Amino acid sequence: MDPAVRLASTVADPHVSQLLLPVESTPDQAQSEGELLARLVSFRGENPPLSYESLLSLARDLVGLAAPAHRLPHPDEGPVAAILARTLWITGELDTTDEQAVRLGPQDFARKLRSALPGADRELSTDAAWFHDRLLVTVCLHLLHHLIRRSPVLADRMPERAHRIRQLIDLNDVEAVRGRPEPSAVDAEFEARYARSIAEQYNRVTIYGIDLPNPNTPDNWSLDATYLSLSAEFDNPERREEDGGSGEPVLPADRALGGHERVLLRGVAGSGKTTLVQWLAVSAARDELPPELASLRGRIPLVLPVRRFAREGFPSPEDFLRAVRHPLADEAPDGWVARVLTEERGLLLVDGIDEVPESERAALRHQLRRLMRIYSGNFCLVTARPSAVEANWLADEGFDELALAPMSRDQVAAFITAWHTAAAVDEGKDHQRLADYRDQLLSSIPLYRELRGLATNPLMCGLICALNRDRSGSLPQGRKELYEAAMEMLLQRRDPERRVLYADAVKLRRGARERLLRKLAYRMLVARRAELTMEEALEEIARQLPAIPSTSGQGQPEDIFNHLLLRTGLLREQSDHSVEFVHRTVQDYLAAKESVEQGAFDMLLDHAHESEWEEVIRMAVAHSRPAECARLLGGLLAPGRKGMQRNRRRLLAAACLEHVTELDPETHARIRRETRNMVRPTTLEGARSLGWVGPIVLEMLPDPGTVPDREAHRLAVTTTRINDDAAIHYLARLRNRASLELRAELARGWRNFDTDRYAEEIIAHLDPEGLYFPVSDRFELAALRKLGGRARVQIVGPFTPDELLEGLAHEQLTHLWLAYDLGVPMGWLAAFPHLTTLRVNPRLPRVSGVPDGIRILS
Repeated sequence: MDPAVRLASTVADPHVSQLLLPVESTPDQAQSEGELLARLVSFRGENPPLSYESLLSLARDLVGLAAPAHRLPHPDEGPVAAILARTLWITGELDTTDEQAVRLGPQDFARKLRSALPGADRELSTDAAWFHDRLLVTVCLHLLHHLIRRSPVLADRMPERAHRIRQLIDLNDVEAVRGRPEPSAVDAEFEARYARSIAEQYNRVTIYGIDLPNPNTPDNWSLDATYLSLSAEFDNPERREEDGGSGEPVLPADRALGGHERVLLRGVAGSGKTTLVQWLAVSAARDELPPELASLRGRIPLVLPVRRFAREGFPSPEDFLRAVRHPLADEAPDGWVARVLTEERGLLLVDGIDEVPESERAALRHQLRRLMRIYSGNFCLVTARPSAVEANWLADEGFDELALAPMSRDQVAAFITAWHTAAAVDEGKDHQRLADYRDQLLSSIPLYRELRGLATNPLMCGLICALNRDRSGSLPQGRKELYEAAMEMLLQRRDPERRVLYADAVKLRRGARERLLRKLAYRMLVARRAELTMEEALEEIARQLPAIPSTSGQGQPEDIFNHLLLRTGLLREQSDHSVEFVHRTVQDYLAAKESVEQGAFDMLLDHAHESEWEEVIRMAVAHSRPAECARLLGGLLAPGRKGMQRNRRRLLAAACLEHVTELDPETHARIRRETRNMVRPTTLEGARSLGWVGPIVLEMLPDPGTVPDREAHRLAVTTTRINDDAAIHYLARLRNRASLELRAELARGWRNFDTDRYAEEIIAHLDPEGLYFPVSDRFELAALRKLGGRARVQIVGPFTPDELLEGLAHEQLTHLWLAYDLGVPMGWLAAFPHLTTLRVNPRLPRVSGVPDGIRILS
């Protein structure tokens, strides 16, 4: 079947228009904030113009018009029409206004109608249910278009939504008339080679800290063997409010993309954004996407790392492959990328918006928005660090925002196990020693707050694993110390301990290696770039060699560069011979150290309000001596900036206190004094972003007993994102509030803290009325059972039915929400005698085998 069921406007309009009363029969909406759809539809009310029988006949007509193009078997047409009529009938029962419906858009409005008629699709075959759901989305699209056309007020209030719906209508009309053409033989042959190239190019990931005994073996690993699905949640306050405060569940990040056409993904450095992009590209190229991402099957992955074209601006389609230096760029048929996008077969993966200087991001956004308006039917994922762009940066183009969550305890344990499995090849026959290190680390992380705070993303977890092995279990207790230990391991001890003594003629100690790497990182920082050409790198090394005596007689700049590239594991060379650091975090750390060495404090302060400099400045504070530290922090507080720039600099000063070794009390007190009144966020976006400042925020938050529920909820959003056990004490003072929205946020927060303590001090005290308690790992499942279980439970972790049967309280459970696909029939639910409701995330495959008496919501 084709990926969508389309009806041209000329065909659909005469039928869909009958669903609404004539304009002259509806209330004047000029001054209202929206009219209930129940008052606008033509088939409800005392004497409706359209009877249910007429609605059923209209549904039969719509099915009959769409069925031939999609090969729906004739016996299925009647049942599909019956379900479609029943679903449309629900429109007259909802308390949804026309404005709310337009704001939802066709996909979510259709989902809302389906969720009000649970279980109806079980009456249809799999293909028929698929056809019904997609036809319903198309009917909803035409219905929303009618609402906009008949009410200019709606279009004025929501110009972006109205524009997007008109775009979808135009696209629908074009595709309905022409169908989806098959690629030419030339294109098809190239696409097969391109898919193989993408799968090969991106099926490798670096596992930081794993050293192999053979110096010729690459320090990266198969994505198939090492990919770890992280978790994510959508930042959508409207859905949270509609859902009684429970909000969208935390889902595997790759699966969370299902059902969305455009997503802006935020994540901290090292959180796995690029690895997710690689996984999507490889899975699409191999046609191995999971069922939740079925809408992306058949699409062509176009991977666009922003660092490759940061200086030149967003490329046009004909320059995509050349801009990212794809090896097949010169072999692509003329106009191939444009044809892929025109035919809506593109999977655009734009990785690293933060690689563009902040002053140039507006121009890049304009170029990206223009591309998405011209080629509106393609899937697009854009990634960025959390503070790189403001909230709703691409909302007017229909982008949902997704935030990568910190790794859960189960994910940390899975990563540690996978790391040690992959590293076993480096241990030869001595597997037991590596297993002992693994078990020691698995038992240490839950016990030590500092380790738990660091082990929140794959980059940090990889460094912790490597250092745990390298130092026989003696781990550093802070981020700066972690990086310093990693530098020592890679720059000084790596080769001798691997017995790689004669790989080349260059013999450099750690100091010389690090100094040269710092110079390269500093040049990138000053040039505001994430890579250097080979000529630039060699030029920088040649310029620095005379000032480093230990390099004398060691060889030409090319020899020194090759030594750094092959022997440190911190640089990598691209296919076009440009050079970059293995991770932006490594570049920032080294550039910060060099900035302090050169006394470049004025330069750092000039850029302190720019998000791409935040990590550099935090690390510069960590490297600084007391007087230098006071100068940097005092400069962040200095007047001269206004608005958001000043606020960002002041909050950055507060965040830097976490890294300070020594600071005069006056500067410390001034920072606290000037930032105390900035921690009263007025929006959810502001509350989330405030969490990145760190534990110092806890000292500045207002007394939770003095604020109303809405502000208390925002304070909880901030505090649950501060990975410090001291946050539990603050959250405990919010636990007795009645607000469902607040209670839901407190329940969601326990994945970031020590499970048993959080369960005892927070979860045990939350009023369970109407509240779903989320469970993401086996620790939380056990803790909730220890509390006696709860009536409503939300499963947001990859459990098996046996684990849930053992962990959930059978007599307590009445409502179960599944955010994960368990992959089995639901007959096991019969073990819960009081279970009345099964809620299933709409993006999951359809469930089957649900016992009688349990209603299904989606």
